[in-house]
Amino acid sequence: MNFRIIDKDTKSNARTGEIITERGSIKTPVFMPVGTLANVKAVHIRELKNDLDFNVILGNSYHLYLRPGLNVIEKSGGLHFFNGWDRHILTDSGGYQVYSLARNRKISEEGVRFQSHIDGSYHFISPEKAIDIQRCIGADFIMAFDECTPYPAENKYASQSMELTHRWLKRCISRFSETSAMYSHQQALLPIVQGSTFSDLRRQSALFVAECNCPANAIGGLSVGEPTEIMLDMTELVCNILPHEKPRYLMGVGKPEDILDAVERGVDMFDCVIPTRNARHGLLYTFEGIINIKNEKWKFDNTPINANPLSFADLHYSKSFIRHLFISNEILGLQIATVNNLAFYAELMKQIRFHIEAGDFKQWKQLLKEKISLKQ
Repeated sequence: MNFRIIDKDTKSNARTGEIITERGSIKTPVFMPVGTLANVKAVHIRELKNDLDFNVILGNSYHLYLRPGLNVIEKSGGLHFFNGWDRHILTDSGGYQVYSLARNRKISEEGVRFQSHIDGSYHFISPEKAIDIQRCIGADFIMAFDECTPYPAENKYASQSMELTHRWLKRCISRFSETSAMYSHQQALLPIVQGSTFSDLRRQSALFVAECNCPANAIGGLSVGEPTEIMLDMTELVCNILPHEKPRYLMGVGKPEDILDAVERGVDMFDCVIPTRNARHGLLYTFEGIINIKNEKWKFDNTPINANPLSFADLHYSKSFIRHLFISNEILGLQIATVNNLAFYAELMKQIRFHIEAGDFKQWKQLLKEKISLKQ
């Protein structure tokens, strides 16, 4: 993969760019919808591609390894053929899911032994196996295996966790170097900066990751319960160390206001379950604020969700009708809400890129944050 910077904001570290692979190009800053089990919940592949025009989605190695299983994916010719998505896929190594979902996990130098959250069966993932799993899945971008340090954590534990992640990274790079892509496209390995909320550890980890000279770099272990101000401080610190000429990926951060603030600090790539998960709970994102569509106030409102329609969903469905679908537990309500939220995120990223290149990103960002954080 290659990365070129197109434009820079003169009043912040925000920039626009383009990631170029043999599969195509990705304009940055970019938001990547999360498709944990090979699908983005409640959305058709054709909607993601044709109506929403996303160029990259996520799959999760931990979940795909457990279900449907690597034998199913390999027999299909890789995840792209399995789910019918012919654009880019990024896979998380599974480190975060082992931390957050797995029962009775035991972390050692060799890797992590854990119980499946599905059936309680025991499994073991080492850095080498994490690479093998992602080779088999066939994603375009794959993540190094890391330990996601919980928050809060003492400095000693965070330091030991970071050092373990660094040793695992070396093993991931070795395994990646001695193996080949299984399908008809190349893969890029991304390392992950850890260090919890400690500036000295984050600096140390960012320097270590930068020296590994991978094609892009990720920032992990944030948005795990720490205050937003600390998350942004750690992000800014790391972005100032990671190579300017390579994409920076802030893992799991996805509130619209947090994306705006992280872009200002130099982040290029984002993913999060927030737009799809909140949609299924009836929270709809608009550029005039967040709508809880289940509230009584929308019962007789026949206007569309957004004053300026973002997607085909807005052209056909009123707030009154969508509320009725949610109150009645109709599946169509989840689909419409999910498409709306993803359309909002797609448009948000387009507007971010536009205003960076127009030279008024910082002023526009402040005005937008005030509007989109309103509760309607």
